[in-house]
Formats: sequence, C-alpha cells, structure tokens
Amino acid sequence: MNEALQQVINRNDTWQGHLAGQVLSANGDSHWDEDRLSTGYSTLDKELRSDGWPLGSTVEVLSDGCGLGSMGLFLPAMEKLSAEGRWQVFIAPPFTPYAPLLKARGIDTDQILLVHPKSREDLLWATEQALRSTTSSAVFSWLGADEYSYSELRKLQLAAASGDSLSVLFRPQEAARNHAPASLRLQMREYRKVHILKQRGGNQYIDVTLPPSEDVPEHPQLWEVPSWQASPGQASPGQASPKAQPAFSFA
Repeated sequence: MNEALQQVINRNDTWQGHLAGQVLSANGDSHWDEDRLSTGYSTLDKELRSDGWPLGSTVEVLSDGCGLGSMGLFLPAMEKLSAEGRWQVFIAPPFTPYAPLLKARGIDTDQILLVHPKSREDLLWATEQALRSTTSSAVFSWLGADEYSYSELRKLQLAAASGDSLSVLFRPQEAARNHAPASLRLQMREYRKVHILKQRGGNQYIDVTLPPSEDVPEHPQLWEVPSWQASPGQASPGQASPKAQPAFSFA
C-alpha cells in the first residue's frame, strides 16, 4: 500500500471499512478504457470530451449547497468502481454517508474510507496523498469555503495526474470567479441540471439536463436544489426536515 495513504489510514480521526490491513492491488481487475469512466448519464456523457468522467485529472463541482446533492452525479460511477476493490475516499465530508443508501446502489461500504482533517493544511495534504495513491479508485474532497491559490490547486491536479482515480473537488459557486487547473469544472445551479463551466478540449458554457428516465428505478437519488436558503428549523422544498434523517444521512 502507498506509504502516504497508509499514514492517512493510521490517523485516529480516519474511519475505514473492513479492507483495512489488507494489501490491495495497485491495479484492480477492472479498469476503464482510455482513462474515462461513464457518468451513467448518456446525456452528460455525450457532452463530455472523454465520453465520461476523466480519470487521472481533477473534476471540480461548484454548488451553492455543501455539494451533497451533487453526489447524485457520481453514484453510477461509484457503483462501477466498487468492482475494483479499491478505496473510495471521502475527505472532509460535511456529514457521514448513509451506508444503507450506498448498499442499495451496489456500493461496497467496506471500501469507503472517511478522513476528517483537523485543519486546512491537513485537508490539502490528505487530498494530495489520496490522489497519489494507487489504492484509491475515487477521491471526493470537500474543500469548503476557503480560497485556494492556483498553485495549491495545481498541486492537487498534478497528484491526480499521477494516478488513475476519479478525483472530485467540491467547492462553492464563488470559486467560479477564479481560474483553476481542473480539466473539468461543473456547476450545479438548477435541479437536475449541470452547467459545464470549463472542459479542456471540449464544449463549455452549456447546460445539460439529466432526465429522470436515466435514474436507476426504485433506487435512492441524490439531488439538491441550490440557492434555496431555509430559515432556521425549516426544510427546503423536496428535502427532509432538519430533524429527520435525509437519504444520505448528512444530518
């Protein structure tokens, strides 16, 4: 196992599935052709230059919310990557993923690694190490509302380029004003609609609507309605009450 990732796993604030202690193959049995992985949504795939998520490069998802609803974009890919038997790393998630939802979508929760950095520096360090690791099939990192320099983000991009994982950075909408080295930058500004803000070598500034017909029937979906500001104690339209447990258990 990559020594740097082992340091992350050994931290006392890291939760890990039952794969801890096993030596995982640097290359899983299943790999995806041409450094791409289908998003699971044909309407989005056909607008992306790589016909899916680019691997070995950072993807930024910008949202007014905390990015949790945007996880609906990645559930199909997470299910496919689960077959590789490698870690899917969640770094600084705002809440704890709800295991029954992941299991319902065919995602092995024993492969989920949760990392809770204590500081901004720890967050960047843990993200970089996970991106460089060959034992991670997916890395999801919530960078929060902090501002990051281009050089800091470039360091993460270079770390992603050294591996073959799905690498996703969640950031607020305000980050769209600044340049970033990510090969793909998406905005979630409307319900079930993805705006392609930046795409290296592909279409930009276009909206892609994800039709309900492409969802997995009778399985939980994760979509948020950005920009809706709830008053204290009030739930947003279509969302559970703050006192209830939402589908992804981010409560």
